[in-house]
Amino acid sequence: MSNTKKVYIAGGCFWGMEDLFRVRKGILETEVGYIGGENENPTYKNHPGHAEGIEITFDNSQTSFKEILDYFFRIHNPTTVDRQGNDMGTSYRSAIFYQNDEEKAVAQEMIEIVNASNKWKAKAATTLEAYTTFWPAEPEHQDYLQKHPNGYTCHFERFEEGFV
Repeated sequence: MSNTKKVYIAGGCFWGMEDLFRVRKGILETEVGYIGGENENPTYKNHPGHAEGIEITFDNSQTSFKEILDYFFRIHNPTTVDRQGNDMGTSYRSAIFYQNDEEKAVAQEMIEIVNASNKWKAKAATTLEAYTTFWPAEPEHQDYLQKHPNGYTCHFERFEEGFV
């Protein structure tokens, strides 16, 4: 039986999220792309309603969905609606794309934990959206900050300790 699972999240520009997650324990692979929008085969220039998201493949024996969400809430500001750093619009929303009822329940629990922690000055605006299709972004967006080490990112660890 395989311990490999996937998770789909969005929290602003996908470059910075990918760069931080790729080195986490249990993370096997990351890919940036578009999710939750209106058109098929979206592109960077045409992705109405899609979030800039990340597909994370992980080893469930080394990390968990809940631990991934815990880190997710530490590296972006979940309290801003459709905004991270200088990036504005629905592409930059905070969202968790759940694949089943169990993931939805864990995601809702994490939002409640984050809100109860009072680490953020406002409540999380993170949306819970049913997974549809993840469309990989163009090759130039994959591993962007590895190719461009001084490239733009608004993601960083905001809290030394997690929420759980």
